[in-house]
Amino acid sequence: MEIDPFIFRLSIFVLSILIGYYVVWSVTPSLHTPLMSVTNAISSVIIVGAIIASLSGNEKNIFELSNTFGFLAIFLAAINIFGGFLVTQRMLQMYKKRKKDK
Repeated sequence: MEIDPFIFRLSIFVLSILIGYYVVWSVTPSLHTPLMSVTNAISSVIIVGAIIASLSGNEKNIFELSNTFGFLAIFLAAINIFGGFLVTQRMLQMYKKRKKDK
């Protein structure tokens, strides 16, 4: 009996969601900032791949499916990177000592 490839891929996707959920929620607050930096690095790699995907294809037809998904990936990864930097800056501000008013 052969397993349907769709069911096989769907089960991997569901398992990765569950594992990712438990990994993310078990992270201590002190490790949050380094993990955000790694996430930003991964998103920058995604942007490089998305740029390649969005620029692939024909000059005459720029609205092909790969181009559209490439531009969408650039947009979403850019939001992830800039949001990650904002969250990282906010987390780092929590560890700085506050100056007392004189």
